[in-house]
Amino acid sequence: MDLLSSSYFVLFLIVAIGFIIGNIKIKGISLDVSAVIFVALVFGHFGVSIPIDIQKIGLTLFIFTIGIQAGPGFFESFQKNGRELILLALILVGSASLVTLLLAIVFQVDMNIAIGLLTGSLTSTPGLAAAIETTQSPMASIGYGIAYPFGVIGVILFVRLYPKLTAVNIKKEADKLEEEILKQNPELVNKNFVVENEKIVGKTIRELKVRAMTQANITRIMHEGKTIVPLPTTRLEKGDIVKLIGTEQAIEKARLLIGEETQEKIPLSVDYVVESILVTNKDVVNKTIGQLNVLSNYNARITRIRRAGIDIAPSSKSIIRFGDKLIVACGTGNINNVRHLFGNDVKKLSDTDFFPIATGIVLGVLVGKLKISFSDDFTFSLGLTGGVLMVALVLSRIGKTGPVLWTMSGTANQLLRQLGLLMFLSVVGTSAGSHLVETFQESGLVLFGVGIGITLIPMIITTLIGHYWLKMNLLNLLGALTGSMTSTPGLAAVDGMTDSNAQAIAYATVYPIAMVFLIVCVQLVSMI
Repeated sequence: MDLLSSSYFVLFLIVAIGFIIGNIKIKGISLDVSAVIFVALVFGHFGVSIPIDIQKIGLTLFIFTIGIQAGPGFFESFQKNGRELILLALILVGSASLVTLLLAIVFQVDMNIAIGLLTGSLTSTPGLAAAIETTQSPMASIGYGIAYPFGVIGVILFVRLYPKLTAVNIKKEADKLEEEILKQNPELVNKNFVVENEKIVGKTIRELKVRAMTQANITRIMHEGKTIVPLPTTRLEKGDIVKLIGTEQAIEKARLLIGEETQEKIPLSVDYVVESILVTNKDVVNKTIGQLNVLSNYNARITRIRRAGIDIAPSSKSIIRFGDKLIVACGTGNINNVRHLFGNDVKKLSDTDFFPIATGIVLGVLVGKLKISFSDDFTFSLGLTGGVLMVALVLSRIGKTGPVLWTMSGTANQLLRQLGLLMFLSVVGTSAGSHLVETFQESGLVLFGVGIGITLIPMIITTLIGHYWLKMNLLNLLGALTGSMTSTPGLAAVDGMTDSNAQAIAYATVYPIAMVFLIVCVQLVSMI
């Protein structure tokens, strides 16, 4: 059939069939997007192939969008959970190396083939490159080819089945992570207080340092029945009603400073508005509220920042990010100026600028090509995946360089991420499927079984340690597991089970560490 020789037709045919099969549920378990790789394996077995360049394009798109999405949380996660995540990566790669040595000795496998089995079981192309360079033998490639198919499939099946086998509810795990985030960023509340403390009467807001002392913001004042915008020079008089916003703890501190709470409302006057404004102006991104000086320039006060579903109590040091939603209290005469300052353009938020995406990927590919020589026998490079991931993480953290924003809307990120993943899975599957039966016939079940052991045993050991000893949240654990296995399809399988980003952040955190450590282990195993 001529159409089956057309790569673009085959690509979308595999995706379409994969989605049909992925939506089939058996006892509550479905493959979702992971079904694409199994369909691709069948097509590959019957001689259908897709150009390798499509795989590389898909991989770069998927990894870049992962890095851009995970970047802001990556460095924070590295500081909070870095030790646990690094420990898991070292345990998995280290145990995989030991299992490889043990099984190679027991089943008398050629060590060059065994090293290839190790890299194939962990689906690591940079690891294979290091293995070939170290062993100077084509046998490493054979071992890689034998172990790679189950290395891909085994991780997918493991992460899909593990929650069912342990009866862990994925949604509850995601909810726990959200609760932890809320604890770190407590919910903000509004309350009104009557000025009763004689010690503060007649003093200005600047003199009282309300924000510094209580971490609460004064958003509105009613003086003699008139609503006014609080300025640093505004004096608090006895009987004034003050509206504050902050956490429960901050509000309680404010009560002790100002006076008792009142249920009396502070009405909005005709010349005073409270409005939600969207940050879409590139010029204000990465600047602090203090630098923008909105209070003195526009007689406006930012009372709340909503970012990624979390409310943040702002201070003069709070940095403005693209896509932030600001709650602004302002006089009607200045509100248009404030809107213009921050942009407030919903269309800009949904637009996708391809220049940062293309530039970021180019930089990532170039970084991946760089080679660091530690000795004549040991040369290291990040490779395509590692280079693109590291650059995306750093650019996302930087946020903005001149007029260029290193960010993407959630919708655009999700679309490119899904497209890249489907392209990657389709090519990987057809490539592995073309050698699957041949591998069984030529190499026998022994080498394939050794590859299965190298894939499964380290995953089981690492997962049990993470789950029962380190007591890790399952999403963090599965993200760290797929990152340690350098398994992009495995991460895709976890992504299909939840809307949370925790697994992507954990994956991005451990992936570079696991990749580097595996290359080191390959060099060490080859010396034995």
